[in-house]
Amino acid sequence: MEWLDKPFTTRDTIHCHEKAFQFFGGITKEIVYDQDHLITVSENSGDIILTGEFQAYKQERGFRIYLCRKADPQSKGRVENVVKYVKMNFAKHRVFPNLDSWNEKCLAWLKRTGNYNVHHTTKKRPVEMHALEKQHFTPVTSLLSFESNLVNSITRTVHKDNIIKYKSNRYSVPLGTYRPKGDNTVYLEIQDEELIIRADLQGEILAKHSICHGKGELIKNRQHSRDRSKGIQAYKETIVRQFKDQESALRFVNEVAQQYPRYVRDQFQVIQFAITHFRPQIEEALAVCIKEQLWSANDLRDIAQHLTRLKDKKDDESPASTEAKGNSHATTATAVTREMEYYTKYMKGVL
Repeated sequence: MEWLDKPFTTRDTIHCHEKAFQFFGGITKEIVYDQDHLITVSENSGDIILTGEFQAYKQERGFRIYLCRKADPQSKGRVENVVKYVKMNFAKHRVFPNLDSWNEKCLAWLKRTGNYNVHHTTKKRPVEMHALEKQHFTPVTSLLSFESNLVNSITRTVHKDNIIKYKSNRYSVPLGTYRPKGDNTVYLEIQDEELIIRADLQGEILAKHSICHGKGELIKNRQHSRDRSKGIQAYKETIVRQFKDQESALRFVNEVAQQYPRYVRDQFQVIQFAITHFRPQIEEALAVCIKEQLWSANDLRDIAQHLTRLKDKKDDESPASTEAKGNSHATTATAVTREMEYYTKYMKGVL
């Protein structure tokens, strides 16, 4: 077993698996897990969905997963009782000096107590059972290296007031980051004296704050308290009103907003540009986007622009346009002709 002085990430969990396989001297065919968001996303009616990183790791190592059901003490007890035993028998009332010393003491306790004491049900020592079962393990040829991938990332949960807690202080994230339904986990990254908050491990940066070394402070960015969704909603309504087929327009802008949540305003600006510059063809362009399920403002603009060019080209090549060009004053104008005698008299000053 291994302790950390920060919340575990999926990569930390994988790293601990590798160290455990080395400790046990092999891999079992099946491993029992309680439901943990670092490993599983959903039971999915038995078709278990794992997190991306752990799914890749499972395929690499090739073991089966037995996932405990929710509210099922018969299966969950296998995991929870072990965790409870370690916490109550080893961790309780002990003084934490530092992480390395704590892990060393825990391994010593495991050797003399956890794996040595006789189990109440099996009436055998775990260390003796391990010696018998080890021969059925799949050998571990080499330790997979995850060291280059491990990052100093810490997970936190976003609270209802769009605040995360770090070292006895509270830091703001943008309004709307908290979701009543869904995963509200964010990732913290420490760079020098700056706290970086990300939506995903390597994803979008939600906020940056200077680290506060006090206690009980609220570090807040004023921009985070602005409800940008109200401005976006008004913008969306303005766009929809400019279309004749407002039902299709509403569907389109909603799909665009869903596809590009980080760039909603930019997408709406492109739509407004298309409406302004290609208004005669905008309805047809919208119909094409709906039919082909092209949920992008750039596609709408490009289609409207293309339709405009086709129409202009067709107008230039139409018979009416050609006839109009042929009947213009410039093409039909002729110079007045006079007899030579007129010009002779003019030059003599007779006229």
